[in-house]
Amino acid sequence: MKKIYVSLCAASLGLLLSSVALGQQTAVDFFNEGIQKSNAKDFTGALQAFTTAIIMNPENAPSYYNRALAKSSLNDIQGSIADLDQTIELNSQDANAYLYRGINRSKLEDFRGAMQDFNRSIELSPNDAYLYYNRGLCRSQMNYLASALTDYNKAASLAANDANILTARGNCKNSLTDYKGALADFGLALEKAPNKTNALSGRGYARFKLEDYKGSLADFSRAIELSPQDAELFYKRGLVKTRLGEFDNAIADYNKTLDLNPNHFRAFFSRGFCRSRGGNTKLALNDLDKSIEMDNRAIQSKSYYSDFITQNLLPLLATVVQERYKVAELSEDRADAYMVRGILKNSAGDGKPALIDLNRAVELNPINSEAYFIRGIIRSSLGDQKGAVIDCNSTVKLNPRHAEAYYLRGIIRYDGGDEVAGCGDLSRAGELGYVQAYKLITDRCNKVARQ
Repeated sequence: MKKIYVSLCAASLGLLLSSVALGQQTAVDFFNEGIQKSNAKDFTGALQAFTTAIIMNPENAPSYYNRALAKSSLNDIQGSIADLDQTIELNSQDANAYLYRGINRSKLEDFRGAMQDFNRSIELSPNDAYLYYNRGLCRSQMNYLASALTDYNKAASLAANDANILTARGNCKNSLTDYKGALADFGLALEKAPNKTNALSGRGYARFKLEDYKGSLADFSRAIELSPQDAELFYKRGLVKTRLGEFDNAIADYNKTLDLNPNHFRAFFSRGFCRSRGGNTKLALNDLDKSIEMDNRAIQSKSYYSDFITQNLLPLLATVVQERYKVAELSEDRADAYMVRGILKNSAGDGKPALIDLNRAVELNPINSEAYFIRGIIRSSLGDQKGAVIDCNSTVKLNPRHAEAYYLRGIIRYDGGDEVAGCGDLSRAGELGYVQAYKLITDRCNKVARQ
């Protein structure tokens, strides 16, 4: 007991001395000290100063608010929200308190709570561009892109020269496939902030989609100079090089992407695509396997087989693999990974595993006409001509100008005895630009017409 008593006496003496020391400074002094330290980015010191100010005056809302900002800078998001809760309890009319609580809730993916805070902050301060900008960011994260664009437009009307707002609106327009509109926004943003990496990257992607590959390469290269550890920049520059047919250079960018981010499944897909174009099927398949394995989703009877069909499938396969099929950027559903892997397996003679991949590609993206067409080729090569015709029907339904689908259906119909319908399909293929159809028309269909 005596030891405890001594300890308590010592504690009491310490508190008494602290009180004397604290008595020399007021809560206002500590609050101002916290502001100074925050401005100097000494957030730990600021936190201590605001805490002392709160101990001395626990009813002062600005002390909680500023301590919340210091905690947020120290990545104590929950602690920051708790201080903002107290700020709002003491002053329910503080628009900034709602704003920053909304930002913190967004970081925790509490988007519903964040939206409530942003809405309230805008009610209290309807002419503050920064509030609309942050609500737009939250809506973008929720994929409410049209509503986000409305917020960015309002923010831009209130702060027309803000590079952050212009960049965010440009990114939103990119997501909405308004690439020309995005290009204009990024251009304005870069006039205000020439070294803004996000704006350079966004403009580079818009230029890529608008087929301005030279301008796109310049933007991504400049962005990489400014942010050389950003894996996404190397990946996007790789996409441009892939589109230009510079497969070795593109692979170098994808390699760098994967050095910086080994879990970048899209880079595996795109590198595999480039490797397939270089004839390195084994490595290409390995990359495509990885792009699919990283997916986090729970993921026929033969009629006849003829030499005529087989012979006329060869130019189709060459067209699909080397000329027509240009996808190098993996979509979110990853259907393209299965599709390209299926093409490569089929070209290596593994028709049945290839068909399994194409079935999966169609399942993941049932409105992709190209997936049906390629599956139709594989089915035909395996002798399932009925299934191939069904796939061709689906292809032309989704894309009435798909010349090769008419060609494939034409040769199957012709070989199956429906020569008139077959020649009609071949004629349509020729009209749409598949010139190989005219050789068959000359050799076969003119004879049918004469009979």
